[in-house]
Amino acid sequence: MMKVMKKYILMLMLIMGMLVTLSSCSDEPDKSNYYTFTGQMMSEYLQSHEEFSQFKTIVERAGMMDLLATYGAYTCFPPTNDAVNAYLSKRGLSSVEELSVADCDTIARTHMVDNMYATSDMEDGVLTTANMNRRYIEVTHGLDENDNAVVYLNGTSHIIFTMQDDSVENGIMQPITEVLESSNRMILDVMRQNPNIALYVEALQATGLGDSLYAYKDPSWDPSVYPRYFYVSHVNKETATVPDEKRSGFTVFVPTDSVLREKYAINNIHDLYMKACEIYDAVYPEDANADYHSFENITHPKNPLNRFLAYHILTRDVKGWNYLTPVKDVGILTTVMNPVDWYETMLPHTMMKFERLTVRRWAGTSVVGQRYINRRYDDEFSLPGVRVYANVETDYKQDALNGRYFYIDDIVAFDTNTRDIVDNARIRMDFSTIFPELMTNDIRLNERNGGMKVQDPDYDETAKYGRNYYFPNGYLKGVTLNENAYFVYRRPHDYYDSYEGDEMNLFGDFDITFKIPPVPYEGDWQIRLGFAAEPTRGVAQIYFDGKPQGIPLDMTKNLDHASILGSDWKSDYSSMTQEELSTDQKVLKNKGYYRGAAGGYRYNGAGGSTTVIFATQAWTVRLVICTTHITPGEDHYLRIRSVSTKQGNDNEFMLDYLELVPKSVYGVTDEGQMEDML
Repeated sequence: MMKVMKKYILMLMLIMGMLVTLSSCSDEPDKSNYYTFTGQMMSEYLQSHEEFSQFKTIVERAGMMDLLATYGAYTCFPPTNDAVNAYLSKRGLSSVEELSVADCDTIARTHMVDNMYATSDMEDGVLTTANMNRRYIEVTHGLDENDNAVVYLNGTSHIIFTMQDDSVENGIMQPITEVLESSNRMILDVMRQNPNIALYVEALQATGLGDSLYAYKDPSWDPSVYPRYFYVSHVNKETATVPDEKRSGFTVFVPTDSVLREKYAINNIHDLYMKACEIYDAVYPEDANADYHSFENITHPKNPLNRFLAYHILTRDVKGWNYLTPVKDVGILTTVMNPVDWYETMLPHTMMKFERLTVRRWAGTSVVGQRYINRRYDDEFSLPGVRVYANVETDYKQDALNGRYFYIDDIVAFDTNTRDIVDNARIRMDFSTIFPELMTNDIRLNERNGGMKVQDPDYDETAKYGRNYYFPNGYLKGVTLNENAYFVYRRPHDYYDSYEGDEMNLFGDFDITFKIPPVPYEGDWQIRLGFAAEPTRGVAQIYFDGKPQGIPLDMTKNLDHASILGSDWKSDYSSMTQEELSTDQKVLKNKGYYRGAAGGYRYNGAGGSTTVIFATQAWTVRLVICTTHITPGEDHYLRIRSVSTKQGNDNEFMLDYLELVPKSVYGVTDEGQMEDML
């Protein structure tokens, strides 16, 4: 049997033209475009290996054997007969014939992924493609009974070392030791099954916050009424579809009972309430004497305990530990900058900062490679943050239909340190992180079959390398969009001029308004937009809270345009002195611009290996939308309206990343200093 190198031969064959059309609402390829290879397929693999005969029967009863006999680029995780028998015994069954057809369909789809994964591709967290049952398979690494290094799936099942990475013509076989199962419960019910977090779960129920964790799917969403959209951006000809579903989701960060007890002597809900008072009375002193502040009123949203728990919850389903920050650190120079993302929490007008530690200089006692919440460790501050663990004990499920939970090694809080130190920084948010629906519905950073490095064929409809999406008015919360506009998410490419690899674009005669993320404290804030100027892009007027900000932005102008820096632009800023850099930044700031992020990069073309830093390019830009005084606890909105005429009704506007920058950061230039370029 050929081993994993065959994967790359197969990929070459696919690129040479063996394309398949995928329905936007189906897990299976269009049968009219099937191509059957002459070598062994997955179906033949199962038929020729007696140790998988039980799973073969399950696949046949599910009606999926034809799929495994035809063209594709799949990963199959077949459980052994012993594994299937153990699963049947646990359910009180003696034969696969006693499983219903629906059971067989669920089991078969749970063990199939529409993407190819060698064991070397499997990083801790989850596989970056859901299985055909639309659930994500958890990945960890450990040793088997013979001390071989193996990949564990969903905690207890592992890929059999002697059979791993076995390539067939339509993918890779990864035989496993246990049947994979996913919970069909909602997130609170999954958490209830774990006695190690009983106090936290009890508090969720007592405050009533647990009731809000049952939101899941909007049954009225009908993607079939929306046609495929075809568009051009610069030289790229692409298509986009609306999302298949409109789901809600949650991610909960939970200190175990032992953490609460050992660190804070918290043994019951009242103890937890007292700790919450200690934290939130300092942040919201105006509420300390209110009736709703008491322990008898913990269901009130402004009660300290309610606030304490709400801050531990994100209103999005982060698919796995490796998704808390950009998967594979795409587009981030990890030697100079830790990958960071910010997400809003269930506590109104607050965010958490998520950081993967990569820069050893700022490690302190923390663990390089791990992910932390609300960390700030630099020349000025040493706040190590709260560590997030990838997995819980193997006896308990971690994921649910509408979310998942993670253990943390301490409580997280919107306390004065978070507000005044952690959040007193340049808050940079990739636009795909601003709208929770993109993460919950498996849209953000979706890519398949090495698509990060591959350009789609013109107007590709197969989604072989990943999907682009557009969002009709009403799909995204806090967003209003006119009828003649398309709000598009473009899937990640590591050679596009896009922070974190992906971007969002407006097309047509657009007029969009959306709520911006909250600032942590009152003060003067600079709001910046990161984008790449292109000749196909147009002109738009930007408004903050209904008021126009400056003249319309022309997205065809680079920083070396005569109206900005002109001939004073220097690409290789590494040759500039500190004084020259400071002057360069101040001149740009006075014009309302900054260089692109120096901590962001792209590769030099599809499959390229040379990094191109955004700050060296005249067309990767940060625009100062406005500098304004903002009060926390209030909603604020940006509006972007097309005013271009040269493109008719086919205008384009790029939304790559947003920066919320306090005066403590942007104001240093007034003192003759320089804001860091990262």
